[in-house]
Amino acid sequence: MASPHRVLRLETLSPSITNINVPILGSVTQRAMDIKREIEEGKQKPFKEIIFCHFGDLHAMGQKPCTFLRQVMALCMYPALLDNSEFPEDAKRKARSLLQTLENGSVGSYNEFYSWETLPQRIAHFIQRRDGGIPCDPKNVVVSSGATAAIVSVLTMVVNEDEPLRTGIMLSVPQYPVYVDTIMLSAAVKVEYNLDEENGWSLNVDNIRQSLYKARTHCNPKVLCVMNPGNPTGRVESRESIEDVIRLAAEENLLLFVDEVYQENVFGVGATFHSFKKVLFEMGPRYSQQIQLVSVNSVSKGVSGECGLRCGYIEFVNIDPAVFQKLFTLKSFALPNVIGMLAMDIMMDPPQPADPSYKTFMEEKKAVLSALAENARLTEEILNQAPGIRCNLILGAMYAFPRIHIPERAVKLAQTQGLEPDNMFCHHLLEETGIALAPGSCFGQVKDTYHIRITLLSPINKLKTILRTITEFHAKFMKKYQ
Repeated sequence: MASPHRVLRLETLSPSITNINVPILGSVTQRAMDIKREIEEGKQKPFKEIIFCHFGDLHAMGQKPCTFLRQVMALCMYPALLDNSEFPEDAKRKARSLLQTLENGSVGSYNEFYSWETLPQRIAHFIQRRDGGIPCDPKNVVVSSGATAAIVSVLTMVVNEDEPLRTGIMLSVPQYPVYVDTIMLSAAVKVEYNLDEENGWSLNVDNIRQSLYKARTHCNPKVLCVMNPGNPTGRVESRESIEDVIRLAAEENLLLFVDEVYQENVFGVGATFHSFKKVLFEMGPRYSQQIQLVSVNSVSKGVSGECGLRCGYIEFVNIDPAVFQKLFTLKSFALPNVIGMLAMDIMMDPPQPADPSYKTFMEEKKAVLSALAENARLTEEILNQAPGIRCNLILGAMYAFPRIHIPERAVKLAQTQGLEPDNMFCHHLLEETGIALAPGSCFGQVKDTYHIRITLLSPINKLKTILRTITEFHAKFMKKYQ
């Protein structure tokens, strides 16, 4: 007989826990997993497999691992391979260098010094090269267990529950769902500002300012979160747009939190990645000495795509060093994965032109970006030819976020079922075709607009079939509910 005094029950959980969306991309993901299991058990479906097109797991979607990265990691994991002639000399040289920095030369050690001292120095050198020589102090760099851990750590620290007004954290609409869940966990207030869909999902400082002033009537907005390149939008911000945001942050005394995990994934014609830090310092001391800026990066995206290794970094600008001590205390509860840290180290200093592995490394990097560019153009072309679907230019990251028309009858039906209309659309698509997409409602969207997120990582011929199937299904869906 169940005890009525059990402490841990669903009813006893904090709302900050029960309001979190699990899995992160909603009920479509859950149902797709159920159908996958049903197919494996022999249950008949109108399709042979589930086609996952909703998440950014590069290797799961077919991107090949970076050869040099995997070679060096293999050598570090099993140093006896250093005597094997199959490995290029620059990979061996890199592995020996890494092993010398590890405690007793082993990836099985905790390697706190490597995490807190050695790797931050190498990350700082990378950031300084990336930003054209603008200094980066290793003391301002903290290694994390992936970008998600970085987001949770920093945004949680900003919240002070003893203040009279709750802390507000500003997020774009659409946004990556982890930010919303982090805000719920930390008991902060979500303050949303709309990206400008009519102008390619650009940042609009007027929209940000309007949301900020409205929020100040009920909370204390402290942080402005920006993602560049954007997920799910594929937007890459112009330098002018970044300058506008920095000026706004200075005028309104906001901490800038910038998610730059897709900085390598820029492929659109004329698009260039500008780090917020570089732009900030090039705007001069008036801004570079005032603005508090926190930026994050990760090995999960870019050329490496090592989502499973869970390593990222945070760079702090104009943050009190005493804050770092508290962050280090929090970090000591969950040290980053050593293998992930090695991957980060390797990607901070990849093969150079004189190295044996350089040619292969550059060929693989070019192949990744070329495939994304080709898939993006194909996606725009097919979706924009379909009535009721509109897709903006995709300049970076690895997703399309098209708007879809949903007839009023379907909207009302979804409401009677307690579903967002685009969520219902994605469920119907999944049940009929086996294609799993992420509904736009998972990311936030302007009222009475509906979207889907499509990953651009499938091989191009398969992606073409997927897109054709989606547009054909959407046409049938509109006809059914017109």
